Amino acid sequence: MITIVIADDHPIARAGIHNLLSSDPELVIIGEAENGIEAQELVEKLRPNILLLDLKMPGPRPADLERYVRTNFPETITLVLTAHDRDVYLADMVKAGVSGYFSKSVRGETLIKAIHRAVEGEYLITETQKERVKHWEENNSNKRKKLTQREKEILTLMNRGLDDTAISNELGIAYQTTVFHITNIRKKLEVTSRQQATKWANENLGDN
Repeated sequence: MITIVIADDHPIARAGIHNLLSSDPELVIIGEAENGIEAQELVEKLRPNILLLDLKMPGPRPADLERYVRTNFPETITLVLTAHDRDVYLADMVKAGVSGYFSKSVRGETLIKAIHRAVEGEYLITETQKERVKHWEENNSNKRKKLTQREKEILTLMNRGLDDTAISNELGIAYQTTVFHITNIRKKLEVTSRQQATKWANENLGDN
């Protein structure tokens, strides 16, 4: 018997996954969570063999949740099942330590087999996924290196929602200087809008 907790904020998705996995008599769904906090609580209480984790849910960052699970409940194996297959999400979760990362378009038979393989100790991150992570890390490392410390400070404040005037006041610099730095930030990150720049900051710098 393989015990599983499903974590997904969409009830229809949870029901579909539940029905799929229930077709295998060896797979037993022992809990369902609609957010990260519930997922953590269920892992703590039930100690499942598998945590099947969606990424876009309320609560703690999925990568932080995975690190918590790996540290405190190493017997629970996390597999990501998500509609979000961007390199940034893949890299974040692979670095956090998940054993597999699957798109929701995966065939049901493939997912069921993957669960069995994971419980047997197999690492299910593919070579293609490893290459994607490597390329993403190299690309973003180069961008981070191009940014000056002041530009990182400004980008972090942009990510917190401050406008140019508020950033200038926060850092004690002239408004024109802030605008100059933001122009340079966009060039170095190869983005064309403030929204794209703050999205990059959220994914790569955090709010620190």
